[in-house]
Amino acid sequence: MTGGSSQESGDPGVVAELGLRASHEDRDQVVDVLRVAAGDGRLTAEELDERVGAALTSRTMGELAVLTVDLPTAVTARRGSAEVKDVVRIEQEGASTRRGAGWVVPRRMEIRSAWGEVVLDFTDAVITYDTLRLDVDIRGGSLKLLTRPGVVVDTDALVTNYAKIKARRSAEPKTSVVLRVEVAGELTFGQVVVRPPGRFGR
Repeated sequence: MTGGSSQESGDPGVVAELGLRASHEDRDQVVDVLRVAAGDGRLTAEELDERVGAALTSRTMGELAVLTVDLPTAVTARRGSAEVKDVVRIEQEGASTRRGAGWVVPRRMEIRSAWGEVVLDFTDAVITYDTLRLDVDIRGGSLKLLTRPGVVVDTDALVTNYAKIKARRSAEPKTSVVLRVEVAGELTFGQVVVRPPGRFGR
């Protein structure tokens, strides 16, 4: 992966930088970029698995650079410039909240909603972690999750009281998991709806 390239024949400073030893943080950042690209449909499941494996065993910055050289700069920039939060809280009563295109998926969300609706749209979200934990307390309302290939939802830890869970699987070919959404907490007199793109109206 460090063979001759146009980059190596240019500025000596660039050559020296590409020859630097990669750190764990450098490898993790490239893996995050690859996952975002796969979620956008730029890499197939096989390509993602192959490149992630190569990233984890790369020794130099040059080897890592090769893995993302064919991806748009915007993909890399999204990961670096996004404001990533560990915890995001939503508290509402009789209101509606929606996270749409370009929102940054945190590591965990705490959702407290009474007689309202919360919509999390993952179709064009910036995914920086491989797992999202949703701790919910929903009463008389709904939680709607709009997924995309590579996003899976687990509701096994959710306690329901006079409520229901509706989950529709995507007809898209199976891909590697980019984000696992774990829903836990309590749902009373409400519903959780999980559907692929094209199933929700405005």
